[in-house]
Amino acid sequence: MDIYESLRQVLDAHPSTAPPAHSIDEILKILFTPQEAVVAVRMSYKVKPVVAIAQKVGLSEDETKKHLEAMADKGIIISRKKEGEMHYGLLPLIPGVFEFPFMKAELTPMHKRLGELWEEYHAEGLGAAFAGNPTPLMRVVAVDQAIPARDRVHPYEEVVRFINESSFIALADCACRVSVQACDKPKDVCLIFGHAAEFLVERGFARQISKEEGLQVLDRAEAAGLVHTSNNSADRANLICNCCPCCCTVLRGKTQLNHPHAFEPSRYEATVITEDCSGCANCAEERCPVEAIAMVDDSAVVNAEECIGCGLCVSSCPTGAMVLIERAEMPVTPATVTEMGMKILQEKGRLEAFLKIMNE
Repeated sequence: MDIYESLRQVLDAHPSTAPPAHSIDEILKILFTPQEAVVAVRMSYKVKPVVAIAQKVGLSEDETKKHLEAMADKGIIISRKKEGEMHYGLLPLIPGVFEFPFMKAELTPMHKRLGELWEEYHAEGLGAAFAGNPTPLMRVVAVDQAIPARDRVHPYEEVVRFINESSFIALADCACRVSVQACDKPKDVCLIFGHAAEFLVERGFARQISKEEGLQVLDRAEAAGLVHTSNNSADRANLICNCCPCCCTVLRGKTQLNHPHAFEPSRYEATVITEDCSGCANCAEERCPVEAIAMVDDSAVVNAEECIGCGLCVSSCPTGAMVLIERAEMPVTPATVTEMGMKILQEKGRLEAFLKIMNE
């Protein structure tokens, strides 16, 4: 079997998937040298020391480490120091192999070609395969100031709390807007937490920021009409993407591919206090990212089935006519990242393949 097809199958075993297509073949050949691909196919999504990887690959430790460092510097695998020794692990396509190489905001001919190929791949299969079946990897988190005060009982629904509870925060450019370039929304609004954040800062893909700066990023994103999204679990946030509907993989699963499980909406939906609506149409024409609001007889009307509960219409309504209310049918959020991953793997029929990679 071709080494790049073997690598694609390893990546396809992850919950975020890597379906077959001509575009992914070319992407992998651009990002991984043949020797790097040989090393990568014997790696795990769990970080391991050089000696363990070298034994599996059949190369010397020095040769193996040279390839591992080269891949980590390109942002196509992850590295982490444990007990004074560097460990290395695979990255999924999303978030990882797609995003990280674009986070330096470089637009070399190689990056331009990669952007074109990722666009092809999104349409050919990745966009649909990344979506849930039915459990999504990502979910919408409502703008904090739009959440009714009485409902602040679910801390995993409060994006500001994600910032305040984080010990390490990295800020990077949004890979989607860097690669697609379909709008002029802010790019430096991608927030990453934990070990992935440390890796991105160490390798020059992001910079460490304070909690205060993190909160400012949320404010800038909200002002620009970007949707807060995060991993679809209740235990912790690994990242906060601030998404637009024209560039970003998560939202485009709905806005372009019409996938019913592209992401989980928030547990809220917008509604209108009709007598307070001034008919300014800001919510319908400027703020709603999924066109779920229409103007009828000079008043806003929300299509609840299409509303994703982001709260952007509420935070910008000049009269307070737009409000968020809890949905009649509440989304079920997996308790932990691990539970989410296992559930998705079972639904997509990839659990056995994933466990094999993790246990090698």
